[in-house]
Amino acid sequence: MAAGCVLAAQAIGAQQATIEQRLRPDIAARVGGGLNLKSTSALVLDQSGQRVLYAKNVDWVVPIASITKLMTAMVVLDSGLPLDEPIKITKDDRDGLKGTRSRLGFGMSVRRDDLLRLALMASENRAAAALARAYPGGTPAFVAAMNHKAAELGMWRSRFVDGTGLSHGNVSNAQDLARLVGAAYRYPLIREYTTDSQYTVRLQNGHKMEFRNSNRLVRSASWEIGLSKTGYISEAGRCLVMQANIASTPVVIVLLDSWGQLSRIGDANRIKKWMESNSSRLTAG
Repeated sequence: MAAGCVLAAQAIGAQQATIEQRLRPDIAARVGGGLNLKSTSALVLDQSGQRVLYAKNVDWVVPIASITKLMTAMVVLDSGLPLDEPIKITKDDRDGLKGTRSRLGFGMSVRRDDLLRLALMASENRAAAALARAYPGGTPAFVAAMNHKAAELGMWRSRFVDGTGLSHGNVSNAQDLARLVGAAYRYPLIREYTTDSQYTVRLQNGHKMEFRNSNRLVRSASWEIGLSKTGYISEAGRCLVMQANIASTPVVIVLLDSWGQLSRIGDANRIKKWMESNSSRLTAG
């Protein structure tokens, strides 16, 4: 290995060790006092100061469902493929794992840009599958690019096997997903598309289809959300990651394995209320 690569690897390793030290159970027990979340794994990170405000089982590697689509979006945008190019939906894009349905019928031609928006905003599985299939080299090359991107970001405990998140083989932990959210937040289109409340797709045949955001919080006037992504499969429970400004503090929120249908939303609101109630103490560090 070249000396430069060795030094880079050592630097990343040192950074990882520092973060893991911050998140040791004894330290985690002292942060987030009074905050009782229902999610099995959770992390609240001060985005500006990289301070841990709350940590719960952040090292547990678990299925992440459609949170996967944030990585899908970054790989699509990094590819430089034309966003206005129409992609035809085929039977190869159907969900053969969970049997989920889609309003994107076989034979429809949808712009790559619209597929990206629907995958992020409405968590449209067939849209994400089509994006992966239309990548140079097809889905296998796309998945390889996802895992390469994860390694670049230092997401050492993450693995991707498809672009939709339907497979329970897409796994990560809260710590890695905080990195994913931070990286995705640097893409203006991902910020825009994940926080759209609704969007109307205009097909080439003139038909229109309206889609809504899978995260109801983006429609709440009391929230200032800069990035959002939901996820659900039975193996992962209900998941939610967000970037938001709460009590004048930019934070990354990761909530994994919430089994109640509304518990991830409830946890997000509990975090918001807790931060607003303790804003002076949190600001002081």
